[in-house]
Amino acid sequence: MKRLANRRTYLGLVLALLGIALVLAAVAGSARGQHAALGGFKTPALGAHPKYAFIGDAQPGQTVFECQTDTVGSAVDGNACYGPGQIRTAYDINPLLSQGIDGSGRTIVIIDAYGSPTIDQDLQLFDTAFGLPAPSFSIINMPGLKPFDPTDPNQVGWSAETSLDVQWSHAIAPGAKIVLVVAKTSDDADILAATKYALDNKLGDILSQSYGEAEQCMDPSLLGQQHQIFDSMSAQGWTLFASAGDNGSNQPTCDGNSLFQAASTPASDPDVTSVGGTQLHASPVVLSPPPPPFKILDPGGQYQSESTWNEIPTFGAGGGGFSVVYPRPDFQAPIVKNSKMRALPDVAYNAAVDGGVIGFWGVPFGPGAAFRFGGTSAGSPQWSGLIAIADQLAGGRVGNINKTLYFLGKKNQSMFFHDVADGSNNIAFTATPGFDEATGWGSPIASSIVPAIAKPGNG
Repeated sequence: MKRLANRRTYLGLVLALLGIALVLAAVAGSARGQHAALGGFKTPALGAHPKYAFIGDAQPGQTVFECQTDTVGSAVDGNACYGPGQIRTAYDINPLLSQGIDGSGRTIVIIDAYGSPTIDQDLQLFDTAFGLPAPSFSIINMPGLKPFDPTDPNQVGWSAETSLDVQWSHAIAPGAKIVLVVAKTSDDADILAATKYALDNKLGDILSQSYGEAEQCMDPSLLGQQHQIFDSMSAQGWTLFASAGDNGSNQPTCDGNSLFQAASTPASDPDVTSVGGTQLHASPVVLSPPPPPFKILDPGGQYQSESTWNEIPTFGAGGGGFSVVYPRPDFQAPIVKNSKMRALPDVAYNAAVDGGVIGFWGVPFGPGAAFRFGGTSAGSPQWSGLIAIADQLAGGRVGNINKTLYFLGKKNQSMFFHDVADGSNNIAFTATPGFDEATGWGSPIASSIVPAIAKPGNG
């Protein structure tokens, strides 16, 4: 018998969460102004414009949260969420996991800043709640990292990002090792140092980067160094992912005072697979009628449809557009005809908060607090999990997958991707059949695209 999570609804908690959200939204501008002269800094998609909502506390024996029984787009509250089982069903990951292809023997490296004092406990709660095995998980703190400051809203935002990245890469590839490299700050130079450390020390196979900034705001010399590091990683067979951004076709200006149309780095780098956002419509969990204890009558997760993620002005929209730095790479030349510059995103994944994924995050309210998270931040670690599975299937690193993605998309998009042809990422770019600058090729049909990526000769 299953128990349904209780929602804490008392006013103090609601006001506390609202206060965190307002402070984090404001801090992006002030911090960007402080750091612009230092060469720029990265913003976690969750921190600049909060994309999470409190959903309840962990309960003994709990496997279902109330928001998992809601329907995305409901006129009642629009507060749906998904657990690992629903996402695995929607994107057809279960056929791979059922064969023991779960990322075993491969390592996902996650770069984040500042760290989180509750990350180990958060991961343990996540695994317990959803019946996941404990992963091989290690943390490397870069030199100079200071003790976590819970009064710094920038660090609080990064801690939410850290929880999301670690838990959801593990949810998709439960057998993969996870190495979290914590940069001492979110300054570009410090993020770059953490990335270089991962390269120099051969820490893993896949790199997940759930952060970004406008290309124009990163110091050109650091941008060049970043590309050199990515080139070296690609040459060694790493697969690199980055979130395309959560302000639609816009990015914050370098002083943080407004928005302007821009592509996000590192997602715009041609060595990187850029992940945009969708709103996933999948079936909810169906429980037996009251009174409790409840039985799960239907675990939910059946794929219904997807649209371009656009929850502006409340939460955001999926990033996309064209680079002003990188010319159109060869793999895009047969597809992208409306620009000579690198287009993004390449692929997409569920990113809406109405339909967000569940994660545990103990920093604001203490142990056991669960949230539904959205943003393209959720897509980068989950695509990383899929490639850990592909690496296991291939018996080694599959490397840069961009050429393969475009080969497969052009060959038979409907076989490998859910083509998202509905909506826009905030006016500038509209989803269309085929590849587009709102959702790329679309979201994965894992049971077909993962083996295709693992198979030599596909691009």
